[in-house]
This record gives sequence, C-alpha cells and structure tokens, in this order.
Amino acid sequence: MMITLNNAVRRLLDAPHSAVLATINPDGAPQSSVVWASREGDDVLVSTVRGRRKERNVVRDGRVGLTVFDPADPNRYVEIRGTATVTEDTGRAIAVRIAEEYEGPGAGKPYAEAPAEEIRVVMRITPSKVLGSAARAAS
Repeated sequence: MMITLNNAVRRLLDAPHSAVLATINPDGAPQSSVVWASREGDDVLVSTVRGRRKERNVVRDGRVGLTVFDPADPNRYVEIRGTATVTEDTGRAIAVRIAEEYEGPGAGKPYAEAPAEEIRVVMRITPSKVLGSAARAAS
C-alpha cells in the first residue's frame, strides 16, 4: 500500500529539523542515529557513508523508523515507519543537496570533495505507516 504524506508532514520534513533514524541491529536490538533527512515525493532520503552501522543494518533488514519534531513546538512531530533501500549516491548529489537544505548554499562542498574511498549512499525510506501530530493534522 502506497502512503501519501499530508501537507503538515511534508512541511515538517522540508524544514531543516534533525531526525532520529532507528534501525535493527543483527541481534535484534534497536540502533538509533541523529540524521539529516530530505524528501523526494513521499519518500524520505537520508545520506550516510557506506559501512556505517545504520547502513549495514538497512542492507540486512530494511525496516526502519524515522522521527522528526519541530524544536519550536515539540508537540508537532511525525514518526514514519517503513522500508529503506540503499543505493550509491552517484556524484554525492544527495549528500550535497541535503547539506545545503540544512546549512545553506556551499555547505555541500565538504561532501562533494570528500576522499574517493568515502562512498556516500542514499537510504530511501518508503513509508508504510505515518504517526504523530503532524500525521493527524489537516493538510
């Protein structure tokens, strides 16, 4: 079933709010990381470096949860549960885009110029359930 994000959720994701990504460790324990997130349609994008724990967890088990809240109003939040896939971030375009969404023009330069052995990947989260005050808000 395809989930369509409402406008309140989209606005929350489109603002530069840090998010918490939860993945599942090999022993079944939760693992969480503070990340920057972006949106492409109704999918959520997270950039990371290949080999990090969150990336290894998603490659093994794509089930994830992502929580974003507005620091100015912590009661305005969304929890997105879904499945993530991992692909290489060709040209590091997504890493650069997300950095500039969060920190402004030019902020992506360190990502673009990182050493070649630091392979950036994109985790694309396809929502299966959307919860929280933003999810219940009128569009």
